[in-house]
Amino acid sequence: MLKKRIIVCLDVKDGRTTKGVQFLDNVDIGDPVEMALEYYRQGVDELVFYDIMASARDRGPTLDLIARVAETIHIPFCVGGGITTVEDIRSTILSGAEKISLNSQAVKNPSLIQEGAAIFGNQCIVLGMDAKRDPSMPSGYRVYINGGRVDTGLDALEWALKAESLGAGEVVLNSIDADGTRSGYELPITRLLSERLSIPIIASGGAGKSEHLAEVLSDGKADAALIASMVHSGEYTIGSIKRELTAMGIPIAVHSAS
Repeated sequence: MLKKRIIVCLDVKDGRTTKGVQFLDNVDIGDPVEMALEYYRQGVDELVFYDIMASARDRGPTLDLIARVAETIHIPFCVGGGITTVEDIRSTILSGAEKISLNSQAVKNPSLIQEGAAIFGNQCIVLGMDAKRDPSMPSGYRVYINGGRVDTGLDALEWALKAESLGAGEVVLNSIDADGTRSGYELPITRLLSERLSIPIIASGGAGKSEHLAEVLSDGKADAALIASMVHSGEYTIGSIKRELTAMGIPIAVHSAS
């Protein structure tokens, strides 16, 4: 059975890790390089680094910070925020990222997914999608960009299917409703995407306890669960989450940093 992955997300603003609730009221919680090293030592499977202000401020990725994180950890590392061109993708990968997350720019310029996948491979291109409940949409969820501030008018399932057809190798589904609430993942849309797409679906937003991860990895059929508040708060470690998931019968990769 394919092992499920645990991924830690670092939302970065002005060179510092921050955390908010439903994409608002972000507070400084630490140095991203130090935090990346700590989660790597705890045995996290992957790390995601989002520059949450890059698109809003119309600037490129922070390559020096990306390089410092990449030198510190030896696991898959995905970077998003401010990546608007193929050259941005190239420079970010050369700085040490294995994967690139395209969110706002993918909506504004879908050909960037196609060009990036053709040059660097599908496995390097991840669609980041911020979705919010909306019963007027066919899937029940609407896509937003620019940190949840701009309504795209796109249906979440329709957009994910298009991104897959363009060459995206994974989808990170960020639930705006559940983000930072620690009350559980958004299971209906996670399950829908997992059933309809053939590429991995990573659930993001809402993790508060190990049972939430077990739910989304089993009932939600997600391939991976992205967490932030759970471990940023110090209430859990990657090791404690993996032990609890293993006890619940969830197939989890267990390893330690070497």
